[in-house]
Amino acid sequence: MKIYTFQRKQKLPITLNEAWKFLSNPKNLSTLTPKEMNFTIISKDDKPMYAGQVIQYSVTPIAGIKATWVSEITHLVEGNYFVDLQLYGPYAFWHHKHFIHEIDGGVEMEDIIDYKVPLGILGQIVHPFLVKPKLEEIFKYRQEKLIEIFGEYKK
Repeated sequence: MKIYTFQRKQKLPITLNEAWKFLSNPKNLSTLTPKEMNFTIISKDDKPMYAGQVIQYSVTPIAGIKATWVSEITHLVEGNYFVDLQLYGPYAFWHHKHFIHEIDGGVEMEDIIDYKVPLGILGQIVHPFLVKPKLEEIFKYRQEKLIEIFGEYKK
């Protein structure tokens, strides 16, 4: 069983409170996801994010194939980090840690994703050509969108 790790950091010129308020709101996921992925939240839980929260959404990750994705917020320390775990969805395993901490002139966000692709050896074969580039594309879009919303960090 091959587990991959994907990690990205980004600095933003905003306060910890602003970053937390935006990044911990599931409604903002659609803003940070490329339009062609047709990201739509299905669940109707409008409460602020909390440990144990289950979020259901539909997404078209690759080649027009629509998928239902169900995640649970397993851990949360307000203003510091939260963790989502895929309960059901396109990956064989998905564990995503979101960290936010203050730095001089803003915040640094860090995403660490541990994941396993489906389809066994076939999934591992297509990973470097399909899955990894798609994750890089999604996070590049997310980075550009966050700069568009909050401005570029200049320190």
